[in-house]
Amino acid sequence: MHPTSESHNKKIRKAAVLLLSLDRAMSAEIMSQLTKDGIEQVALEIARLDDVTQEEQEAVLEEFYLQGRARRHIESGGIEHAYALLEQSMGKDEASEIIDSLRQSMSSVPFGFMHKVSAENVITFIIEEHPQTIALIMSHLPSGLAAEVLGRLPSDKQLDVVRRVATMEQTSPEVIRDVESSLHARMRTMFSQSMEKAGGVGSVAQILNVTDRMTNKGILENLEQDNPDLVDEIKRLMFVFDDILKLDDKSVQSLLKEVDNSQWALALKGASEDLKGKIMGNLSQRAAAMLQEEMDYLGPVKLSDVEAMQQQIVDTVRRLEDSGEITVASGNEAEQLIT
Repeated sequence: MHPTSESHNKKIRKAAVLLLSLDRAMSAEIMSQLTKDGIEQVALEIARLDDVTQEEQEAVLEEFYLQGRARRHIESGGIEHAYALLEQSMGKDEASEIIDSLRQSMSSVPFGFMHKVSAENVITFIIEEHPQTIALIMSHLPSGLAAEVLGRLPSDKQLDVVRRVATMEQTSPEVIRDVESSLHARMRTMFSQSMEKAGGVGSVAQILNVTDRMTNKGILENLEQDNPDLVDEIKRLMFVFDDILKLDDKSVQSLLKEVDNSQWALALKGASEDLKGKIMGNLSQRAAAMLQEEMDYLGPVKLSDVEAMQQQIVDTVRRLEDSGEITVASGNEAEQLIT
């Protein structure tokens, strides 16, 4: 393999590992900023990715962090540049006062790495800790996040933790560093372990589900030229039976013409009341009554039979979409109406 090509492939793999490390909505936003060719290459690599080690993931994240840190430094201009601008605009005394305040704010904040973590994830890591440790951590969190964490604690721990926060005095910096270091290490370990199970077709489907329709359509069309079976598998995972709720009434009516009552009767077994209502609401009163009667007549059925029938209907949805007879909105995409 040509050295340049090999280097390029490594970069694509790194990009895939990084995207899988991020929130899916953020990954989708990043992919939308890539070139068409770049999107296709990264999406294909994500679909093929099934052998990421903890060491590889940590190396990618470390490289990304260092590059991002270097870029932020260049863009920020440094504290001296900020001082020069402030001095020019408001005078030396006020500039010095603001800069002193900035220096304090920029100092290392204990447990700062947790400030961007959701309350749900914070609870996962601290729930088994001693109440005093939980109190120490919460006292260093932003008030909004601390309140959410408190609300998720078991009732028997809430009062104990609040009392300890209220009566907490000065804590040794060494103790804070030890607790912080231990918690940080555990979070990194758990994150890496979950990452090793990531990747594959499912991840591509989930990312494409929150991209705009034109982007995911272009990606799938180009991937299909190389691997039609892979595209078929991605499409199956991108739209599930419950997503029929997202179809407009016109699309549901088109679907009803393609699926007979016996198929609906089996597929709707165990479906949500909202979904049943969506289907029944697009049938005549007589047809809806007949469908309900057929569902009641079926009695208990195997879950595998229900899921197989639901997949057949999903395949029909995709066929109708490909032919342009119905429109399936992706992710949170909403169809714009023109009046």
